[in-house]
Amino acid sequence: MPTLRQLEYLVTIVDEGSFTRAAELLHITQPGLSHQFQALEREIGSPLLERLPRAVRPTPAGRAMLPHARAALAEARRAATAARRTAGLATGELHLATLYSISYGLLPAALGAWRRRHPGVRVRLFEHRRTEELAAAMNAGQADIAVGPPPPGWEGPVRHLGTEEFLLITHTDDPAAEPGADSARAPRVRLAELAEREWVHFTPDSGLADLLEQACAAAGFRPRVAVRTEQAPAAANYAAAGLGPTLVPANTVPPRFNGAVLRPDPPVSRPLTAYTRTTPDPITAAFLDTLAGQGILTPRHLRRRLGPAESG
Repeated sequence: MPTLRQLEYLVTIVDEGSFTRAAELLHITQPGLSHQFQALEREIGSPLLERLPRAVRPTPAGRAMLPHARAALAEARRAATAARRTAGLATGELHLATLYSISYGLLPAALGAWRRRHPGVRVRLFEHRRTEELAAAMNAGQADIAVGPPPPGWEGPVRHLGTEEFLLITHTDDPAAEPGADSARAPRVRLAELAEREWVHFTPDSGLADLLEQACAAAGFRPRVAVRTEQAPAAANYAAAGLGPTLVPANTVPPRFNGAVLRPDPPVSRPLTAYTRTTPDPITAAFLDTLAGQGILTPRHLRRRLGPAESG
């Protein structure tokens, strides 16, 4: 049976693309690494890597083995961390997986509070583009906890964190923003009134693209595209510059933002959760409490700017 060390060799060689660089990173001689890796291939009974003139590439057997090797190494790290926690040590590493927009909007304040309370526990962050990609990574053992929309059919513990509001962003001179020009409170804007506009959209591999498409479909149209971007902050900046309206999570809009910030009609939102595969250990449970204490509704600076949300 392959050892964890041999699995680490496989992962490192693939990630580095070279036996030489992998040997340096692993603090082992290149002949020693080659010898140990050949022993792994004999154990498996099949070549795992194709040696190219300037690189290495996984064979079909190597590609099949690689995700399991990564999962085994991640599980071993978590086992060591759990043992240290049980022993009462205030050190270790928390593995956290989330979506890009949540990483930008929600997590900085939560991670800052966590760092102040638990300076000896490091956080390793894994970022994903889509909800299903995030859930698959969690199933594969990538992280201790995931933060994102509730994954369908998830069998482990799930903690509801709140509802994330999405806002309509456009240029301050946009006619859609004019009704609020003489008011301290911005009105709702019917998405159907923007059906003929070109929109700042998201790249197809971003989960925010699906959300924008669904919101516009609910208003009876499909958005035309002016430009696509992967990130919510970039979309907000493009919209504020006049390229077209967009929808972004409220917690990604910074203070003193110079674009028009409006509430869409109908409202657009998504529930957010934190979920784990098994019952959270004490450190993971403490992080959940920290996360829940930060709040994920519309940030205070936007509540003052927009006024209270309307009920219908």
